Amino acid sequence: MFYREVGQYKSSYPADQAIFPLTNDRIGVVILLLIAFIWPPLSGSQYLMGPILTQLLVFGLAALGLNLLTGYAGQVSLGTGGFMAVGAFGCYNLVLRLPEIPLVIDFILAGMMAAAVGVLFGIPSLRIKGFYLAVATLASQFFLLWIFDHVGWFTNYDPAGVASAPTQTLFGSLAHEGGPLDFLAPIDVIVSGPNATPEAKYILTLSVVVVLALLAKNLVRGSTGRAWMAIRDFDIAAEIIGIRPLKTKLLAFAISSFYCGVAGALYVFTYVGNADTEAFDLIRSFTILFMIIIGGLGSVMGSFLGAAFIVLLPPFLNIVASNLGEGTLSGAALANLE
Repeated sequence: MFYREVGQYKSSYPADQAIFPLTNDRIGVVILLLIAFIWPPLSGSQYLMGPILTQLLVFGLAALGLNLLTGYAGQVSLGTGGFMAVGAFGCYNLVLRLPEIPLVIDFILAGMMAAAVGVLFGIPSLRIKGFYLAVATLASQFFLLWIFDHVGWFTNYDPAGVASAPTQTLFGSLAHEGGPLDFLAPIDVIVSGPNATPEAKYILTLSVVVVLALLAKNLVRGSTGRAWMAIRDFDIAAEIIGIRPLKTKLLAFAISSFYCGVAGALYVFTYVGNADTEAFDLIRSFTILFMIIIGGLGSVMGSFLGAAFIVLLPPFLNIVASNLGEGTLSGAALANLE
């Protein structure tokens, strides 16, 4: 941090264990959230809220999920794209077949589906680690994408194999006239599909990401986070002092996959509006891995900083190239840099 904590004393354990123990941190977070919630919608820029900020939030959330597994628990994974695909196609089918469920609940259920799959593919981590675990998770990446490619039910038998996000309101059909939540109809805005506004998509994405980021911040500073770091640093010593590797590693895979699954659902419903397996390929998994390496392993904020670097670099290069003049930086060279 760029400021000192001199003069800020703690007189109780709850105060010392707060998510943001420093007054400077709390003030900074509040200011940042106010800017994030107010400035982009007021700017009216669809480009800022869509391809820039919403993309940053979605991939930042996926990077956070991977960081919980790799940065905190020390379990290397190359299957992030596959777990995002589980959340994406799972949420698509929930909305398509159960439209009465609120979209936020669909996000949670999609994350739980991804968590279940993550636990299944996390079982090898009990016996292998490092490069061998990376190869095992890489196999899950290819297996999951193969399933979504060859089983038409997941894309509602679309000839092109593309899952297009249907129009959905925040509270689903439960808030329609005559429904049990019809009193919420005045605030039941459309948040997905072609009729959804960029402001609605952005606010929904930001709200989900803020809640999950705060939960992750609270998680890693507690007993679960300490157990993950103990397994990461020296798993044999961690087992000797009473930490159960089975429970700890599988919990890390479950929570990490949950975050990636929710990120995949957001990708479909609030960012691009559709999804196919190419959107969650191996390049996507490596890109998210690079995000946490650039931002910092074992850092909640670093996940979003790394995502910001990867997401904002291409537009920055475009601006630089245009300002340098035509012919200074070819399109092929720019694409290669991106």
